[in-house]
Amino acid sequence: MTADLTRLEELVESFTKQTVVVLADLVADRFVSGDISRVSREAPVLILRHRETELLPGGGAHATNNLVDLGAHVLPVGAIGDDDAGRALVSYFKMKNVDVSGLVRAPGWSTPVKTRYLAGWTHTTRQQVLRVDHEPQTPLSATTQRTLLKKTAQRIRRSNVLLASDYGFGSVTPLSLKSLRRTAGTKLKITLDSRFCLGDYRAAGITAATPNESELESMHHTRTSNNPASVETLGQQTLKALHLEALVLTRGKDGMVIFERNNKPKHIPVYGSDEAADVTGAGDTVIAVFTLALAAGATYSEAAELANYAAGIVVMKRGTATVRREELLTALRNEATGKNRVL
Repeated sequence: MTADLTRLEELVESFTKQTVVVLADLVADRFVSGDISRVSREAPVLILRHRETELLPGGGAHATNNLVDLGAHVLPVGAIGDDDAGRALVSYFKMKNVDVSGLVRAPGWSTPVKTRYLAGWTHTTRQQVLRVDHEPQTPLSATTQRTLLKKTAQRIRRSNVLLASDYGFGSVTPLSLKSLRRTAGTKLKITLDSRFCLGDYRAAGITAATPNESELESMHHTRTSNNPASVETLGQQTLKALHLEALVLTRGKDGMVIFERNNKPKHIPVYGSDEAADVTGAGDTVIAVFTLALAAGATYSEAAELANYAAGIVVMKRGTATVRREELLTALRNEATGKNRVL
């Protein structure tokens, strides 16, 4: 049964009253745009005339940015390098009046940067033609990880939810979340988005997780082959294996499935068009809205419904885009009046 739209609106309206702590791998997303000039004589590649370069929060920083644009009070914690990308992230969040005291500069470490090159003809939409990832060459030190844990423990006293975004760069680990669970007890809801190591969090005290289908397949070393029965089986197995209260499985154009203890899986069809313009960072938007809704008192099913609306909005934007609270409210009101379209 679809969630009551009036109830969903009320939850979104209360987003500005919520505080969310984020422990995350912070990434800088750099977009280099250019107009196609010609094909190179040196190799069969395009020559681009540089148009602009833009740097935006990516990874866990993108989840943080979504929370900010949704109106929440956000307390981010994560490591950055003493480099241009790290300083740019700090400046970006300062500009949005975000408390950046939880962003820790790690000596001898570099901020992860994903550079996307976008090409197009004049007056046409630019398309991504290449991505280059600059990743840290050394792991985070034990000292930095202890500092992150301490700062997170201090901040969770001010919130009932913790969003953990694990991109594999060391700010989030199963041990750190297990420690925070011991510190906070059962009152704290911990939501997890783990890009590569979901199965490692079996004993970490996670409340809910938001993997995509390929991440679930990787955890179980199998394929669903887009079979609904297989999807449900893997989802139920994961819910049990990780000792979760809820699991939100994102499936792209096939929407989402929400798994809860003692409830049948609930399939949520995709909101809006199933022809996405750009899926960059959609998973970050999903966990941000899902977590913020839980902070506002939503049930897991209601939180998943809201995350589904948000995902449908953000994939129609290009780049590392966010969803604003007003956009989410507009989508819900359009749905209530039968317009069923995204503005």
